[in-house]
Amino acid sequence: MTKKSNSEKLYRKAEKVLAGGVSRNTIFRQPYPNYANTAAGCYITDIEGTERIDFANNMAALIHGHSFPPIVEAVIEQLRKGTAYTLASEIEVAFAQHLIKRVKSFERIRFVNSGTEAVMAMIKASRAFTGRSKIAKAEGSYHGTYDFAEVSQTANPSNWGDVDNPSSVPLAYGTPPSVSNDVIIYPYNDIERTLSILEKHASELACVIIDPVPHRVGLVPGTRNFIQEVYDWTRRNNVLMVFDEVITFRVNYGGAQQNMPVKPDLTSLGKIIGGGFPVGAVAGRADVMKVFDPHEKNLLLPHSGTFSANPITMTAGFKAMEYFDRDAVKNLNKLTGTAISQIKEVIELVDLPISVTGAGSMFRIHLRENPPKTYREAYQSKEESAVIGQLLDFMYQKQKILMVNTFSCMLSTVMTQTEIDRLSEGLKAAFTALKTTIDKLKTK
Repeated sequence: MTKKSNSEKLYRKAEKVLAGGVSRNTIFRQPYPNYANTAAGCYITDIEGTERIDFANNMAALIHGHSFPPIVEAVIEQLRKGTAYTLASEIEVAFAQHLIKRVKSFERIRFVNSGTEAVMAMIKASRAFTGRSKIAKAEGSYHGTYDFAEVSQTANPSNWGDVDNPSSVPLAYGTPPSVSNDVIIYPYNDIERTLSILEKHASELACVIIDPVPHRVGLVPGTRNFIQEVYDWTRRNNVLMVFDEVITFRVNYGGAQQNMPVKPDLTSLGKIIGGGFPVGAVAGRADVMKVFDPHEKNLLLPHSGTFSANPITMTAGFKAMEYFDRDAVKNLNKLTGTAISQIKEVIELVDLPISVTGAGSMFRIHLRENPPKTYREAYQSKEESAVIGQLLDFMYQKQKILMVNTFSCMLSTVMTQTEIDRLSEGLKAAFTALKTTIDKLKTK
């Protein structure tokens, strides 16, 4: 009889108390997940004692990797003072000042507890400010687990409809039909079709949500022309343009919007601004953010949250962003560029139809020769998803490298050329081992 691993033993206990044995599906692996023991820098060790290089960084949340000493020291100091109060804290003001100085479009900010909550607050603020209920979002884009933000997140050929008029497809079973009715879907980076779709709902839309480099759409940056044209349309129709930068804030010192020709009205933030702790924020124009203001006689959006702006998260987040200064951003993006170049060299060597997309310190690998430009081009069939699963397992089990489950990497500032070489060497081994399987996808 094969001896059970520590992870399997723990998972059997978890199955009896957690739904599916996990609290988030993203960490589940067949036949059971591994459990972390310790993590430091860009390495994580599980309870079996196996060490891996972490290119996932908790789904892009850890910009300085694990157990970053300046964050650890600052948080320990704050722990001794308290973790949360029914009072404001000085650190939330300092952190807000830092972020507002960092990004031109930020005039006021509100902290919340997750990226999902930030997007939810951003949508509700847009509705409160405009008095309209409908929102527009890109087909395939991920904006958290709010009902309205989930629509068409996983649309597929069986339900996504005509590209000229994409269907609004609910994600969770039992989602009220009214949710889909209030979410207009547009094809990312397709100017003509997007403007045509938006025009039909001009008087009903509160906001158009843009992810500047949408991960699920293909990790393809929005073109400057697309962003500009949609922005101009929103100006003509009194609709807010709002950015979801929960993931993309790592792209540049001032977020991915620093590379764009426009300033969004609102921006949602999360992940790296928490320094490893749960966090979210919505920031933007002062007049729009006034919907949250308790001074207002007619308060349009009452808003609170037990752990919003708690001093632990604010301390960790402020320290993380202080250390993610202009030089750190430049160096990390340069290292990522090196990684992409080496991976492209590997692709040429193994002679496979594979491409890479991305921006800043993140990239995604696609099992197709030409990089996708749209969600429908990036969509993975069941066969392709299965092969990607095999590649990820090969990297995880044999090469001791953890990647994001979309076959993506999110780098951290503590990585060096050593880790990049390990990644490219590991991918070469994985592509070589599965070359015949990958080649077969071309014929389907």
